Amino acid sequence: MHQRILLRAKKGPFDVYSPEETFDRNWIGDNTGNLVFSHSAHKILQTSTARITSSEFRANPRDADEINERYDVFVVPLANAFRRSYAHRLVTMTRLIERLKIPVVVLGVGAQTDVKGDREYLRPIDDAVKAFVKAVLDRSHSIGVRGEITEGYLRSLGFSAVDVIGCPSMFLHGDSLRVEKRKATLTVEDRVALTVSPYVKSMAKVITSHHQRYPNLRYLPQDLKTLGTLLYGDLPEERGKKAAIPIHTSHPLFVEDKVRMFVDPWTWMDYLSGFDFNFGTRIHGTITALIAGTPGYLFAHDSRTLELARYFDIPHRIMKDVSADVDAVALYDEADYTALNNGHKARFETMMSFLARHDLGHCFADGDSAARFDRQVAETSYPPAVRPQTATDPDELITRIQWLRDRNQELRENVEELNAQRLRTRVRAAVGGRMRKILNR
Repeated sequence: MHQRILLRAKKGPFDVYSPEETFDRNWIGDNTGNLVFSHSAHKILQTSTARITSSEFRANPRDADEINERYDVFVVPLANAFRRSYAHRLVTMTRLIERLKIPVVVLGVGAQTDVKGDREYLRPIDDAVKAFVKAVLDRSHSIGVRGEITEGYLRSLGFSAVDVIGCPSMFLHGDSLRVEKRKATLTVEDRVALTVSPYVKSMAKVITSHHQRYPNLRYLPQDLKTLGTLLYGDLPEERGKKAAIPIHTSHPLFVEDKVRMFVDPWTWMDYLSGFDFNFGTRIHGTITALIAGTPGYLFAHDSRTLELARYFDIPHRIMKDVSADVDAVALYDEADYTALNNGHKARFETMMSFLARHDLGHCFADGDSAARFDRQVAETSYPPAVRPQTATDPDELITRIQWLRDRNQELRENVEELNAQRLRTRVRAAVGGRMRKILNR
């Protein structure tokens, strides 16, 4: 008998969309980091008896009856869902869960506040978080959180059934993860990857200094807006603007073809596997490097990034302690992966024990399920990196223009059909009204 799993994910690991389609339908859920942990969760849960369906981030309470009928469990990998800007979505998800009769398993959720874990900042969302956690615990043995800051926050709200399990992304390869430096020291000629959260403005000088010193530096963005900039250029209101953060096509990293963005985790990992070092503010940019076997270093700028770095012993500094003249060579020298490597197996067992308590199997204990998943990844053709327009192959640009033309035609036809439907509705209403008048005479 198969276990029917509904997995909260924007898309499945073998759903292939072009960069244009990805941007148009937001198949990355605003950030490609979402795909790293959701696709890792998919692999982990993909046993020979599991049938997994991605939710595409739908959370409509009206779908509850259908979900209850079609699935045996709802598995919910989450990122920093306990944050102010996400409260309205959390409320909607809570309303859905409250209508479900099947088990609900939260596979890692984090709070987002400052690096000190300031709970006062979270007070405006306390009620929304309480309602969500209660709804989950009514259908689950416990709730899985990413780290000790989130655990402390939920315990302060009165919940005791809280398990710290980290993030499924770090367990993509099971218990065998090992990160090693490939050379004794880093040089300015080595391949260095940079991750940047565009809203962390203190990264500006770090970006500038490394661009000037490291000729083989590459910037790997993750956000939807930058994907649009790579595909179509700056937004009308931003054309001609300049910034020290690489958010416009005028930035030297764009001009010099030193930006690469991936719309699937697998091509992203393949690319990073050829680098000597990865550093910056993105937690899943860092994790993607680590699971690709490339040394990574995180600048933790909030509680969600810090608690994951602490839990997994990822080399890191708190962003406020990062000086403007920080250098990748020094970071590389400083980075020590001993605790990360030595503690990985125990953390893996913690995650797998959590799954077992919630009646979920995992691929690493299910024959060749893990290898079969990896083979399917290897046999799937994913889009290559998206590069700045000035460096994009002319044939690819022509394909992009044709796609836009076709999409524009499709949208125009949809509008015409919608207008025709409205016209038919008005005509039927007018005819019906006239007939009623005639019959009432």
